[in-house]
Amino acid sequence: MSSLEDFNNHRPLLFSIAYRMLGTVTDAEDMVQETFLRWQQTARETVRSAKTYLATITTRLCIDHLRSARVQREQYVGTWLPEPMLTPQSENSTDLMELADSLSIAFLTVLERLSPIERAVFLLRDVFDYDYDEIGHMVGKSSTNCRQILRRAKQHLADERPRFPVSRSQQEQITSQFLDASTKGDLQDLLLLFAKDVTFLSDGGGQVIAAIKPIHGSVKVARMLLAIRRKWLANAHVVSRLVEINGQPGIIQYLDDHIHSAITLEIVDGCIQSIYSVRNPEKLERICQEISLEEEQKSDR
Repeated sequence: MSSLEDFNNHRPLLFSIAYRMLGTVTDAEDMVQETFLRWQQTARETVRSAKTYLATITTRLCIDHLRSARVQREQYVGTWLPEPMLTPQSENSTDLMELADSLSIAFLTVLERLSPIERAVFLLRDVFDYDYDEIGHMVGKSSTNCRQILRRAKQHLADERPRFPVSRSQQEQITSQFLDASTKGDLQDLLLLFAKDVTFLSDGGGQVIAAIKPIHGSVKVARMLLAIRRKWLANAHVVSRLVEINGQPGIIQYLDDHIHSAITLEIVDGCIQSIYSVRNPEKLERICQEISLEEEQKSDR
């Protein structure tokens, strides 16, 4: 097997690690490309496992990138949210739920609470199932230290992750109900869907209008959503489309034929706990390209 074939076999894994580490598609692709450049300069006879070797390079690159990016994110205008991705639906419901659990916007947002090393150890162990010796080599720590780091990371995340997973059918039903209620402007229907302490987070990146700080509370969030529709969207042509975003049902909103936002919901105990609205045009660019390509392919058939 050639060096290129060997790398391409592991490319999906490398991107999966990098995207979960960094939360942006462009940065993840840059890390994978840099891994490839380093792989080309590596003597193959010195490598026992290409998979582990490549994953180690990608992980270390991501840790370094997160350390350098932390200052930028601290200076980010408003709330920083991960870049959303369109994801294909899986016919295997088990695969789908596993994907959604570690790829959702809610999960990636929570990971921001961890240090780069904690994030790497947590993902490599809990999502990618590497053993502690492998993880220790990948992050430059002892296996014992990695166990301690994982325990600390889980403690940081303990209060943020729902204990009971939500079924796919419930996700689809509540997302559809939310879209219907917000489109109709029905305050009571929205309140019935929301947890009392629901949170709305919007990422405009300082480029478009968005809530600078998270908004908390069912009444405040519901009224804010309806006010946006009355004030900003009333005289525009608004179209909403249910799609698959980061492994779960999501909503793409168009304003006068341009993508306005990508919305996903965190659902806990049958209620909407968090609403994530990505409005930053840079983070929507990839989705715009994919949807345009999809529409072109349909028109060619």
